[in-house]
Amino acid sequence: MRGFKLTLLACFVAALLFSASAQNPQREREGAKKPDTSFSPVVPKEPFAVVMARMKAAKAEIMRRQMQLLNERYDLSKRVSNEVKMTRGKPIPVGPTAKLAAGATWERLAEMSPDEIREKGLFPKGYLPLPHPNHPEGGMTFPDIMIDELEKMGEGRRLERFDLDFDLPDHFLPEFPPAIFLTTRPDLGDVSKGKVVTLDNLYELFDGILNPKQLEGFRLLVTQFPQQQFNVTEDRRTEKPSRGVTCFDCHVNGHTNGTVHLVGDIRPQENRRRIETPSLRGVTIQRLFGSQRALKTVEDFTEFEQRAAYFDGDPVIAMKKGVNILDRGTQVHDMSELQEILDFPPAPKLNLLGRLDPAKATESERRGEALFFGKANCSACHTPPYYTDGLMHDLKVDRFYKPQTINGMLATRQGPIKTFPLRGIKESPPYLHDGRLLTLEDTVEFFNLVLGVKLTAQEKGDLVAFLRAL
Repeated sequence: MRGFKLTLLACFVAALLFSASAQNPQREREGAKKPDTSFSPVVPKEPFAVVMARMKAAKAEIMRRQMQLLNERYDLSKRVSNEVKMTRGKPIPVGPTAKLAAGATWERLAEMSPDEIREKGLFPKGYLPLPHPNHPEGGMTFPDIMIDELEKMGEGRRLERFDLDFDLPDHFLPEFPPAIFLTTRPDLGDVSKGKVVTLDNLYELFDGILNPKQLEGFRLLVTQFPQQQFNVTEDRRTEKPSRGVTCFDCHVNGHTNGTVHLVGDIRPQENRRRIETPSLRGVTIQRLFGSQRALKTVEDFTEFEQRAAYFDGDPVIAMKKGVNILDRGTQVHDMSELQEILDFPPAPKLNLLGRLDPAKATESERRGEALFFGKANCSACHTPPYYTDGLMHDLKVDRFYKPQTINGMLATRQGPIKTFPLRGIKESPPYLHDGRLLTLEDTVEFFNLVLGVKLTAQEKGDLVAFLRAL
């Protein structure tokens, strides 16, 4: 009798399994969707050649989808200033570039409440969180101009991914290569000599300008170390095994080339945020590091980047791919000391306190300064002389839109972000932590809505004029 019951039970279980399989054959073939996890797979399930072939085949459609999104959001045509240029002559981009919904105007939006804008779906799409070029995959993605320059310098196309390209046009990026200014040698002006600093020209450019400790720090900042997408294992996104990336592959010449990544300290993947490489200029006056991490010292930031950010915050994967454990007392200190002497570009219209010199400023710039410290309320967070309060603030931009998935990214509440310095701001487009604001004009329009200050068209133009002078 007992054997009959066991047989009956086994038949019942088998029937249930067959029934579930019959009802969902697709799930049986592909496997059930795994729940969200904090960890990346350690052992790839497919050979590298198969993965690369599949990703190469998918690349065109992925980039078509991303560029379609960008063109829906922005006017990407090249509009630049004939008067205002970055240090080495690149004209700054002019906006606003964000497209408005049919029938909407900036003036009408400014009169509406956040609730009304949200319910009517009128928040400019260009001011929604911006996804990574391939958000489900993520990873460091470098502008073509950086890849091409390193190839000219004999380093090959070592920053080129086989699965993905950079998405924003060059005219929305900082000038390349950027100038380098040192707090220790302001008498020299730009010390880059128009070159991208690498191991090959480091000593030629800086011997006799930096001390030995700073030179060693600089050497480490332009030395390749393994990273999530750039490494020697089969779990990489380069055709050939890679020695890795350098700190200054993103922060080129201590500034930025606009390289994008995903923040490593958020899970699941769809909640991670695109991060646009911030400039290292003026690091010495900053007390928080990382757009949302609030690391307290540049030493913490330097060590964090190598141990965590390079590998999406996953120490298991980091160990597999060759994490470089920096020595805090020597290497980290040397790298930090170099970073802390990277200065802002000159601002000839500012006085010793970081305010406009009335004798040098235009009427529009002076009106813009009055707005900055008055009606526009910018100075509540951006205080002179460097125009940061060293704090983090939650803009609560989610008041203006409903949660939505955009190309694999969940646009929802973002939380507090760091107040970045505005000194030299014209030299580091695009703006905000994810680069969604392509121009200073877009930045002013964005904050006009978010802060509800209801600036007129002339006031917006004056405020932009002041920002360009910082």
